[in-house]
Amino acid sequence: MSFWRKIAGLAVKNLDEAECPDCPAGLPGEDPAFTTAVTALGAKLAKADGRAQASEYEAFSQVFQAEPGSEGNIRRLYHLARQTTRGFESYARRLAKRYRNCPQLLEDVVDGLFHIAGADGAVTTDELAYLQRVAELFGVSPLAFRRLKATHLGADNDDPYAVLGVRHDASDAELRAAWKAALSEAHPDRARARGLPSEFIEVAEAKAAAINAAYAAAMRERRALAMKGAA
Repeated sequence: MSFWRKIAGLAVKNLDEAECPDCPAGLPGEDPAFTTAVTALGAKLAKADGRAQASEYEAFSQVFQAEPGSEGNIRRLYHLARQTTRGFESYARRLAKRYRNCPQLLEDVVDGLFHIAGADGAVTTDELAYLQRVAELFGVSPLAFRRLKATHLGADNDDPYAVLGVRHDASDAELRAAWKAALSEAHPDRARARGLPSEFIEVAEAKAAAINAAYAAAMRERRALAMKGAA
């Protein structure tokens, strides 16, 4: 989240500039529309689990470091926005429109929001749904969102990408290469060639089967996402 350290919060202004068709020049923190939207999204996320805690504002302040002199405006907007989650989609849409040519920045915003969500020690189902919706409105791909989720919350036990040791949004070619490398390493023939006991061969066979199953599951998911996107 290195870009967060570059963000300088300015006095809160209206979002009329959000209609700008191109990415604004300069740092995001020099853009009042960005400052306002990110502050509101962070505040409303804190309310998504039904309670807004001080630790979440502290986490917000860690990743969104306002310049001296602007903290008061940011704090006032934050505490006003966190009264309800209503309106968060509007902020997300406007930010997505304004920075649609800066997908990495929008992904970084989601990354920062994950940090805020976990400030109280847990990310609830409601908070996760909020984060997923923001990511959707930002145009962050489902696989990229899964990568961010795994980075902050850990991979699911049955996550095929964790089995293969590859990023969720790796290309198909990278995924296939990871599958082939993992399968080659775990292939039962290697255990047989080393003259290992049958128990080791059985373990190798089970591992190879898990690797094949993981690759098949990942490809099924990708095909489903592609079909959904084409619909």
